[in-house]
Amino acid sequence: MTSPFRVRPRTCPAPPLVAVAHGSRDPRALRTVTALLGLVRSLRPGLRVELGHVELNEPLLPDALDTLPAGRAVLVPLLLGRGHHVKHDLPEAAAAAGHLSVLTAAPLGPHPLLAEALAGRLAETGWNAAGAVSTGGVVLAAAGSRDADSARDAERTAALLSARLGGVPVLPAYASAARPTVPEAVAALRADGRHDTALASYFTAPGLFAARCAGDAPGLPAASPLGAHPALARLVLHRYDEALARARTASARPSSVRRGAHRPAPADRRRPPAPARVVTRGG
Repeated sequence: MTSPFRVRPRTCPAPPLVAVAHGSRDPRALRTVTALLGLVRSLRPGLRVELGHVELNEPLLPDALDTLPAGRAVLVPLLLGRGHHVKHDLPEAAAAAGHLSVLTAAPLGPHPLLAEALAGRLAETGWNAAGAVSTGGVVLAAAGSRDADSARDAERTAALLSARLGGVPVLPAYASAARPTVPEAVAALRADGRHDTALASYFTAPGLFAARCAGDAPGLPAASPLGAHPALARLVLHRYDEALARARTASARPSSVRRGAHRPAPADRRRPPAPARVVTRGG
């Protein structure tokens, strides 16, 4: 017979989730990210969710980390690929928070949930993917980076979105630092006879680059940034859980294995399928 006075093991509280946004002078950006994190909290009641910014908005990431009690924390970048901020700024901030043991999750992209959110925002414009399989295309407008991994992540997301849309070609395009530009991608699609073209906004929130990309595609149905989309909120929690699971797996290995083992990339980081390509006539 089980004693009613059995002592139950104590469970440690879940470490805080610190969402890291880029920051923007556009006042809509902070409102959008705040709404997204409100959705995240509604999906995981009891989880402490904080916000920090790389630049331009308060609280900045170091200040957000300073408010946390000693212990563990998980940084979840609200960034869409592996660029300078993910590879340098976040690790530096984590290392400087000496009172914390910080895990850093993967950036949000690429992932099928991002493709779901992008497709949902496209549908809100009235653009019909089903009617565009043979005559349409999508320009995936992103910020751009000189980091080759960032471009590969955008190409992977373009391939995932193309599959989500039933095979409609999706071409990445960039606001800065990389090519093609949005006008160049639109021209490539039209040269292939794909005139029913729409613009997908590969940005978490409104800002300078999102507005620039939309302005570079006049007359096209232009989706809103991802914002507080339910699929994006689920993805934030997925990245949080993934980081904790990876840490548990690493701590369970013998120390000799932890020192010498090669860490494989996460499943959605491995070699991507070739992105949808547009072949211009006569080329």
